[in-house]
This record gives sequence, structure tokens and C-alpha cells, in this order.
Amino acid sequence: MRLSAEAVQVRTYVKERFTVSSPNIAPLHDRALIRVSGPDAEHFLQNLVTADIDELADPGATLSALLTPQGKILFDFLIYKQNGGYLIDAPKETSADLLKRLTFYRLRAKVDLEAAGEDVCVFAVWGEDLLDTNGAELVVTDPRLAALGQRVVGPADFAEKSGATIKDLEAYDAHRVALGVPEGLKDFAYSDIFPHDADMDQLGGVSFKKGCYVGQEVVSRVHHRGTARKRFIQIEAAGAVPEKGTAIIANNKSVGELGSSTMIDGQAFGVALLRLDKVHQAIENGVPLTCGDVAITVKLPDWAEFGWPDAKAAE
Repeated sequence: MRLSAEAVQVRTYVKERFTVSSPNIAPLHDRALIRVSGPDAEHFLQNLVTADIDELADPGATLSALLTPQGKILFDFLIYKQNGGYLIDAPKETSADLLKRLTFYRLRAKVDLEAAGEDVCVFAVWGEDLLDTNGAELVVTDPRLAALGQRVVGPADFAEKSGATIKDLEAYDAHRVALGVPEGLKDFAYSDIFPHDADMDQLGGVSFKKGCYVGQEVVSRVHHRGTARKRFIQIEAAGAVPEKGTAIIANNKSVGELGSSTMIDGQAFGVALLRLDKVHQAIENGVPLTCGDVAITVKLPDWAEFGWPDAKAAE
């Protein structure tokens, strides 16, 4: 597909603004790990989560989620496979609840579920490949988007031994937000939205070829009918934007709300869950979009395979 001149300019701008010349590493203190092992581990996960576990390489990684029966995201997480076992990389805030829910579904399956100890941590690395991976339990390319970098599972002191430049969690979140990748709890509440809303179908987190899993019927229907009206896309503003959850307004009506945002060189970048048809209609009609009292512009992420819907669909 040939890119428009505008798209080329955007890609060049993002590359110049967000690409770093040396690898960065950030301990993700807001993440926790759950170990899943045993003879039935693969079958157990395959019948429960949105990703196709049977197709996962060893070692390998995938984005995935556990849904409500109504098809909404109950938990989102990354799954890593190594040596026939699995690690679930999830928000620490809800990891105990996730472990409890997995235990509830285990029934008589020969599966062992346990929280990994605090001596094992998750790290994000971006910019270039790791300088030194010695001592890491697992190193994988982030399965959502290669530009996010790598995910590393290793001992608590791994960052100091890696040789990379140590950054904090805020720096990594700024990197993620600048690339337009949403994340559970930081950008949306659990049990509120569907996988398509969170772009999980675009980021490799949903299989439409595997068999049944919890909430599968609803997700499959949305996909095959093409009825996903809301999506997380990117926003930009010349100055700071309001807090997460602030409504995005067009024609005095809400068309969605703001997720995470970050400031880089005095300019705001963020992600927002928006009604694409209504936003496209506003753009076509020259209607300004605002977040609070701040004027914003919107764009589809470079990695998105979906386009703008017909503006007339919003009428």
C-alpha cells in the first residue's frame, strides 16, 4: 500500500520524536506474574482466553484477555510460553483477582496456578536490542507491536546488570502512549469495553479461528459483521490535555473519552476511545474536536488495519 504524503510526514515525525539511540530499560513495578503449568496447561488456557494458545511458539508471547460471558474484557494480559509452561504478565492491581478467577475455572484440570515471587520482575526494553540478556529468565519481542520493544522476565536487579539506560515506569508509558497502544486499567476499566474497542484484534490478542472460549460468540459476531463502532485511536494537542476520562466533544456532544496522555517537548500525545463514525463526520464537516477546553487532533495509529467508517453512518 502506498502511503500518502501526509502519512509519510507523520511517520517521519514520530520516528524523529520518539526513537532513541540507545536501549532503555524500565522495571514495570505495576505488573505481576502468574505461573501456569501442568499437563493440561495449554488446553486449559486455550479454552478460556481470547488468543490462540495452541499456535504460540516456545518461547513466544501473545496479548490476550479473559472476557465476561457478555464478551467484555474482564482482565487483559500478556502470556509468555517457555519450556512448555506459561507466564501471565498482568496488572499487579488485579493479579490476585485474576489468579482467583483462573482457579475457579480450573475444576479438575491438571493445572498448577501460582503467583510468581517478588524476586522475579517484568521489564520493558525499547530503543534497540538488549545489550546483555545474561541472567534473564525470558526475553521476547512485545507481541502487541514490535516498536514497543522487548519484554523481559528476570531477577529484581536485572536492570542494573543489563547495561541499558534505566528509566522509570512513566517513561515507558510515554513510549507506549506515543505509539497509540491502549492498556487495561490505565486507559479503560475492566468489564466496560469489548476487545475490538481496545484494538485487541489489531494487536494480536484475539483469534477468530480457534474454538470456543468465554465470551467468544459476541466477539466473533462483532468481527464478522464489522460492527465495531468505537476504537482507541491517537490524539494530539498543542498543550496539556485534561485528566483521563475527560469527554471528547464535537458539536457540543460527547464522541468518546480520553485515556492516557503524555507530554513530550510541550506537546500532548494520548489515546482516546472514540466513536469513529461521529469523529469522522465531525472531521468531514470541519467541526472542531475538544477535550475540556483544549483543541485536539486525532489520527488512526500507523499499525491499525481499520479505516474511517462512512461519515454518513453517524447520521
